Amino acid sequence: MSLDTISLSGKKMEVSNKKMSFWESLYLVAIVKGLFITIRHLFTRKVTIKYPEQKRELSPVYRGQHMLKRDDQGRENCTACGLCAVACPAEAITMKAAERKPGEEHLYREEKYAEIYEINMLRCIFCGLCEEACPKDAIYLTETKVMVASASKREDFIYGKDRLVMPLEMALRNSKNKAS
Repeated sequence: MSLDTISLSGKKMEVSNKKMSFWESLYLVAIVKGLFITIRHLFTRKVTIKYPEQKRELSPVYRGQHMLKRDDQGRENCTACGLCAVACPAEAITMKAAERKPGEEHLYREEKYAEIYEINMLRCIFCGLCEEACPKDAIYLTETKVMVASASKREDFIYGKDRLVMPLEMALRNSKNKAS
């Protein structure tokens, strides 16, 4: 006896409901196969790394911690357009836009800036889509081997602008390197 079912992809598949034999109904063969797999893995090399003493070799395409860039004058690039938040498949980015006030031209490049910019690192999957979606090249995942630090509270994994914005010294140093 067979049944026709439609999968989630919309493709038609044939499913059979054949009667199991006596030995198949005892599941002994399946249990023995599982035990053999377990015993085989007992004698293979362990992949555990003793972290503080040993450092793991990272991939050459490793994406590190997020950073909000500054321009060569030290102003923030982010204009709070929200494209990075829309592009994020994990919905890890939240932001709130604000208008630049007179006298803040040295802080922000555009009339609009991100007053609040947060990334929930527990939700982030480090895919880099936020980096690709940004028209101002404001956010990027660092190429350095900086990893997200461990913490004991969930609140410590919500990174605000205090942890995301590039340090001013780094922005000025990068502008001097470009000029040289």
